[in-house]
Amino acid sequence: MKGRFDFTVDELGECKIPSPIKLSTVHGDFVANYVRDDEFVRYNVDVYGDVLETEADAYNNNLIQKAGPREKIFFNPNHVNAGICTCGGLCPGLNDVIRAIVRCLYNRYGVRRIRGIRFGFKGLLPDQNFDTIDLSPDCVDDIHKTGGSFLGTSRGGGNRVMEIVDAIEALNMNMLFIVGGDGTQRGALDIANEVEKRGLKIAIVGIPKTIDNDLIFIQKSFGFDTAVQKATEAVSAAHMEAHSHINGIGLIKLMGRESGFIATATALASHEANFCLIPEIPFDMDGKNGFLETLEKRIEKRHHAVVIVAEGAGQELLKASGEHDASGNIKLGDIGIYLKDRITEYFKEKKIHINLKYIDPSYQIRSAPAAPTDSVYCERLGNNAVHAAMAGKTKIVIGLVHNKYVHLPIRLVTAKRNKVNPEGSMWRDTIDATGQPVLMLNDREAFIQKHLKTEKQ
Repeated sequence: MKGRFDFTVDELGECKIPSPIKLSTVHGDFVANYVRDDEFVRYNVDVYGDVLETEADAYNNNLIQKAGPREKIFFNPNHVNAGICTCGGLCPGLNDVIRAIVRCLYNRYGVRRIRGIRFGFKGLLPDQNFDTIDLSPDCVDDIHKTGGSFLGTSRGGGNRVMEIVDAIEALNMNMLFIVGGDGTQRGALDIANEVEKRGLKIAIVGIPKTIDNDLIFIQKSFGFDTAVQKATEAVSAAHMEAHSHINGIGLIKLMGRESGFIATATALASHEANFCLIPEIPFDMDGKNGFLETLEKRIEKRHHAVVIVAEGAGQELLKASGEHDASGNIKLGDIGIYLKDRITEYFKEKKIHINLKYIDPSYQIRSAPAAPTDSVYCERLGNNAVHAAMAGKTKIVIGLVHNKYVHLPIRLVTAKRNKVNPEGSMWRDTIDATGQPVLMLNDREAFIQKHLKTEKQ
């Protein structure tokens, strides 16, 4: 995303306490170095031949603060009372993050008061009557071996900001680690703003958990790699079923409410998908250039097909209820069942025999333990979240940008959703991998003109 952005990080005050972590300020002594507040990562790395003066200015000034342990910290470890909560849907790696935060606080900083908040924000609401859990390395050492959340999770509750901050005060917590996605982090920012309004010195640090990979500026959300790995296994099974039957069709619905990153990456990883339908790319069902006739041509030519669809794709084809879930997300129509029924009806009318297998592995994927790549990522996210909180950073999430761990203001990463670029290299390579048409639309020109008009507005 082009533009100039304010990546300034909020801080609770001056860091005056020497860190108990003994590192180095000298390069070349074979000892890891502290990270300084004036170390940055440049956001813009792409340079275009027709760079305008304003773009050059953005290139030179979009600097993101690096994450990591500081030589001086804000909080005295003996006075720290930390809390951790996990919110929203399940995601591979939640337990890895919890484990990393607890172990870094306890083993590296010597913090002894660490509390787990049960079932997300609702664990801080008095009418829910959930006790906190005392956390230490002994009780979290093995939790990364299982999926789910050791602390439990829930959707909603983040809008009851006054009650949540009352609970944080009552528990005497001075740092809270909030693990969750877009809606959760918006709630975290509201909580941090109320904390600031009350003049409290409480660090609110987020760890971005969105399996859809839809937070902007962040290179990758934890759990995404595991999701793609598990989804690829589902596609492989669907391909085997389709290939083994007369005119077999494998239909797999994957996560992706507004962003098709999981579906796109799975299509690239599996090498076995012939169609990838995502929210960013509209398609017609009927007509000469529509999906159904294109699928028919594939069946005539190869006698089998594999279709991946993201849950948010084709919503304009369904009757929207207009309702919202507890997290504030619009309730989606079931595009998987819709496609299954329409494909079945279409080929029945054409008197073409097919054998369709429909697979929805979403909850199996969400509850899976993290793959090794995600485990590494979660460990480092958790560690850097602790370093940030101990240094008094607040209103931030820890993110990965250009393979560097950084502090990102929550206000920026929740401003809009990250989406697959229809004109970008990833989608181009997906089209090459599947062999599907660039657009399955009957009036492509009208759609493009409408899209361009909307973009100008």
